[in-house]
Amino acid sequence: MNLPWSSRRPLNLAALLLVAAEILTCCAESHTAQVATATEALRDQLSETRRDFHAHPELSNREERTARIVAERLRALRFDEVKTGVARHGIVAVLKGGRPGPVVAVRADMDALPITEANDVPYKSQTPGVMHACGHDAHTTVALGVAEVLSKMRDQIHGSVKFLFQPAEEGPPAGEEGGAPLMIKEGALDHPRPLAIFGLHTTPELEAGLIAWRAGAAQASLDTFTIAIRGPVPYSATPQRGVDTIVVAAECVTALQTIKSRRIDAFEPVIITVGTIHGGARPFNTPEEVKLEGCVRTFNEDTRSQVQQLMRDTLAGVTSAYGAKYEFDYKPFTMVLVNDPKLVEASLPALRRAVGETNVVEAPRRMGGEDFSFYGQVVPGFFFRLGTGNKAKGIVAESHTPKFDIDEKCLEVGVKAMANVVLDFLDQHARPK
Repeated sequence: MNLPWSSRRPLNLAALLLVAAEILTCCAESHTAQVATATEALRDQLSETRRDFHAHPELSNREERTARIVAERLRALRFDEVKTGVARHGIVAVLKGGRPGPVVAVRADMDALPITEANDVPYKSQTPGVMHACGHDAHTTVALGVAEVLSKMRDQIHGSVKFLFQPAEEGPPAGEEGGAPLMIKEGALDHPRPLAIFGLHTTPELEAGLIAWRAGAAQASLDTFTIAIRGPVPYSATPQRGVDTIVVAAECVTALQTIKSRRIDAFEPVIITVGTIHGGARPFNTPEEVKLEGCVRTFNEDTRSQVQQLMRDTLAGVTSAYGAKYEFDYKPFTMVLVNDPKLVEASLPALRRAVGETNVVEAPRRMGGEDFSFYGQVVPGFFFRLGTGNKAKGIVAESHTPKFDIDEKCLEVGVKAMANVVLDFLDQHARPK
């Protein structure tokens, strides 16, 4: 063979590495073109799929219809394994490539939120009080698109791709297990164990067409709390004969905010939110109990523990001053989401080839919680952001709001980005025959 690198002298290590890099680059560029062609052919199908999911949203641990459709699609694509009923309605499916190599995982969440949709669109939610207001309909659609594109390229795939369609990312109902912790508990990352896992999330503040990444700590941990404040009920005309639990609750809400402003390092990200207050039935009496519910967001474990203890100290002090009693229930919800720096660095070239160099940007840290973080405790993970906004079309509403929507241009972008990241990873870790 008369190759450019041929020589009678033995190749040194640097030359071998250069040749290997050139081969990988050539393969990657070929994959990128194939993925682009296949994805563009799915444009209408992606839109139809997403709109169907959007019109039929299902709450956490109740994703029966969504899971059924996903499983049917994967079986039609001749996936090698399609396991249903994981973590209630989760699906774990494996596509085996035609060449030897490792396993990589892709995760998509499927659940919706208890929000009434305010958009007047043909695909508006048909389920009263339930809405895909966090883009999980898009996540599921993108993952199905990736599954279809890769199924047509299976002979070229080094290794296997494991798809995790996850229920209850928004949190299971009270008294139930669910989400990523239950997926892991029930073996979603086992048999086979992936070397890495990838995921993405819609991001309305980014214009559709953009992808955002961040290495290291990318999203905050999220904890929930419930506070019950109790005291003897006084008549409003003689408040001195009991405890005004409403006033005590109000003092607690204000005092809890001083933890961030006065008792934690000002450079340490912390948010303490009281989201609900319930108490009272008549205007002439104060209630025996007032209940508050909320959440805490932090970026490191020391601060997380410190905030919890400071909340207990604050509640004890305020309630004692008024002669009231309290109960405090504090529960971890998600971990800090950490994107493995080496995995991010290795994945960026694939993202840039897939969507264009200038369309891949670095993202700031986010205070939003995400249970993808639990997978990263087991295997290296990379969770990137998919731009879904379009200011010109008025698609700007934030997640978890009644007006949330996406520019469906993002669906193709998401498929191209994820498919290329997966193929690149498998090529980089391919094993020789």
